[in-house]
Amino acid sequence: MAIAAAAVIVPLGLLFFISGLAVNLIQAVCFVLIRPLSKNTYRKINRVLAELLWLQLVWLVDWWAGVKIEVFADHESFNLMGKEHALVICNHRSDIDWLVGWVLAQRSGCLGSTLAVMKKSSKFLPVIGWSMWFSEYLFLERSWAKDENTLKAGLQRLKDFPRPFWLALFVEGTRFTQAKLLAAQEYATSQGLPVPGNVLIPRTKGFVSAVSHMRSFVPAIYDMTVAIPKSSPSPTMLRLFKGQSSVVHVHVKRRLMKELPETDEAVAQWCKDLFVEKDKLLDKHIAEDTFSDQPLQDTGRPIKSLLVVASWACLVAYGAYNFLQWSSLLSSWKGLALSAVGLAIVTILMQIMILFSQSERSTPAKVAPGKPKNNSESSEARRDKQQ
Repeated sequence: MAIAAAAVIVPLGLLFFISGLAVNLIQAVCFVLIRPLSKNTYRKINRVLAELLWLQLVWLVDWWAGVKIEVFADHESFNLMGKEHALVICNHRSDIDWLVGWVLAQRSGCLGSTLAVMKKSSKFLPVIGWSMWFSEYLFLERSWAKDENTLKAGLQRLKDFPRPFWLALFVEGTRFTQAKLLAAQEYATSQGLPVPGNVLIPRTKGFVSAVSHMRSFVPAIYDMTVAIPKSSPSPTMLRLFKGQSSVVHVHVKRRLMKELPETDEAVAQWCKDLFVEKDKLLDKHIAEDTFSDQPLQDTGRPIKSLLVVASWACLVAYGAYNFLQWSSLLSSWKGLALSAVGLAIVTILMQIMILFSQSERSTPAKVAPGKPKNNSESSEARRDKQQ
C-alpha cells in the first residue's frame, strides 16, 4: 500500500473499525438478550444498527469517491424497489458489485434489511463479516453436499422477516475475469451450449433452491445487469479509498416469481436462458455504451450517509480525545508503541479488506473438463457436484 494511499486509508479505516466494533458490540448484546424474547424486535433493531455501519461504505461511494451509479429501469419496477421482498440476481462484473447493490438498496429504503449469499470465509472478516452474521446473511462453503441444508434453513428463516428485504445471489459463483471467461467458453463449446462473451455460466443449484423455498413469500426477482462504460475505469475498493471516481451502469428488470416454471429442471434452464439474454444485453451495451431499452432513473445522492459519517467522526474523535487525556497514552514510549501497533493492525485489516474484494484473488470458477454432449451421462450434474 503506497504511503499516500495509506495516509487516507488509515484514518478512514480507524473510523470504520472503531464505529464498527461499537455496532458489533450492540448487535451481540441484542442477539443474546433480545432475540430469544422477540426475533422481530431484534431484526428491527439490527436493521438500524446495520444501516449505521453500511452507510459509511455508501458514503465512500457517494461522497468520497463520487462514483456515479446510473440506473436504467422502467418506472413501475423502479417505484416498487424497496417496497417488497425480492431475490436479486446479478452478473458479477466488478470488485464492488455488492457495494453497488447496497447503494441501490439505500436509495430504495431497505439497506438495513439487505442480505446476500456469501462464501463462508466472509463472516470472519472483522466488523463487516461479523455484522453480516448478526444480520442473517447466508454463508456457504461452495460444496453443495454441505450447503444444501444450510441454504434451505437460511431461506426458510426469511419467511417471517418483518420488513421488505433483498436477498442478493450471484449465480455465476465467482467474479468475472478473462481467465474465468476462457474456462467458461471452453466448457460451453465442449457441451454445445451458447458460448458467453460477457458473463460466466450460471451455477443453478442455489438459484433453484432459492426459488423453490421463496416462491410462496417473495413476489419478484430483480434481474440486475452491471456494466462499466468504455470511458470509465472499473471501480475497485482501492480506487474508492483514494477518492477516484468511476461510472457504473445498472440495468434492472423486475420479473414475477409466479411466472417462473414449476419444476426444478425448468427453473434451472430459465436461469441459464436469462444469462444468455444478459450476455446479449451486455453486447448491446458495449456497442451503444448505454442501456437504451430502459429509461434512466434519477436516484439522486441522499445526504443521510454524509450525516451518519460526520456523526460517527465526531463521536469517535470526542471519545479518542477523552481516552487519550485519561490514559496519557501518548506521553510514554510504551503508549506510543501500543498506538503504533494499533495503527499497524488497522492498516493490515484495511489491506485484507481491499485484497478480499479483488476479482483476481477470488475463488476460481470450478468447471469440469468438457466432453462431447453425447458422451456425457450428465455433464451438468458433474459440473454441479463441483459447485
